[in-house]
Amino acid sequence: MAAEKRTIGMGMDYSPSSKAAARWAVDNLIKAGDRLVLVHVLPKGADASHKELWKSTGSPLIPLSEFMEMNLQARYGLNPDKETLEILRAVSKSKQVEVLAKVYWGDAREKLCEAVDDLKVDSFVLGCRGLGPLKRALLGSVSNYVVNNATCPVTVVRGPTGLSA
Repeated sequence: MAAEKRTIGMGMDYSPSSKAAARWAVDNLIKAGDRLVLVHVLPKGADASHKELWKSTGSPLIPLSEFMEMNLQARYGLNPDKETLEILRAVSKSKQVEVLAKVYWGDAREKLCEAVDDLKVDSFVLGCRGLGPLKRALLGSVSNYVVNNATCPVTVVRGPTGLSA
C-alpha cells in the first residue's frame, strides 16, 4: 500500500534559524513524494501595491524553479538565502518532493496559522530565534503562538547559537 502524500508547511524568513529548520526537515521529516510549502510572511506595510489582489489570501503557490528566479523574488520583496534554496532544490530532486512557495502579508503569527488551514498542511516546521524571557514577553514569540494555535502538529527548531550571521 502506497504511503499517502503529505503536505508539510515551513515558515521561512531565511534567518539562521529558518535555515536550521529547513535542514532539520530535510534530514528528519520530509519523505519521498511529499509536498513542501515555504510560507513567507511580509509585514503589512511592505510594498504590496501590485499585490492588492492577494492581500487577504496570499500569493498563488509558486513552484521552486520559478521562485528561484531573481525577478520573481524582487517582485515579492524577498531576499532568499541561496544556500537554503539549494538545500531545497536538492531534496526536490533526490526525494521527488514538490517544493512550492507562498507569500502572505500581515502579522506573522496569525498568517502562519492561516497558512496551516489554507494549505491543509499535515505538519508545520519553523525556526526559533531563541529570545530570552524578557524579549519574548515584550515582543511576543511567533513560534510559541503557532505551537499553541495551529491546527496541526508543529515542530520548532532552535537556530544555531553563537553565530554572527
